[in-house]
Amino acid sequence: MMSSFSEKGLLGELEQLVLLAVVRLGAGAYAVSVRDTIHDVAGIDLGRSSVYVTLDRLERKGYVDSRLGDPTPERGGKAKRCFAITPAGRRALGAAAEAVDRLRRPLPARSRS
Repeated sequence: MMSSFSEKGLLGELEQLVLLAVVRLGAGAYAVSVRDTIHDVAGIDLGRSSVYVTLDRLERKGYVDSRLGDPTPERGGKAKRCFAITPAGRRALGAAAEAVDRLRRPLPARSRS
């Protein structure tokens, strides 16, 4: 079975990590919590800017949606941009996982002539 990764292309490793963190965090995921989750769960320390750039790219591809959350309580507090995975994002994650799983399967034994 061939899987098409569409005109958007195959998810990169960083895109997969960010999407998986968004899934883990739920609809209230924001860049800093995504970065912290990747660090805490996967042990990978990412720069803040790489997470922001990746979230923007995933949103352009239609894999996440964003909305502005409530401002922080301190005076002049800034609203957080919260992210949630879309159905297209879930499909892309599934397709990437399936491709890796297929490649990890052992090769069938060859018959010797």
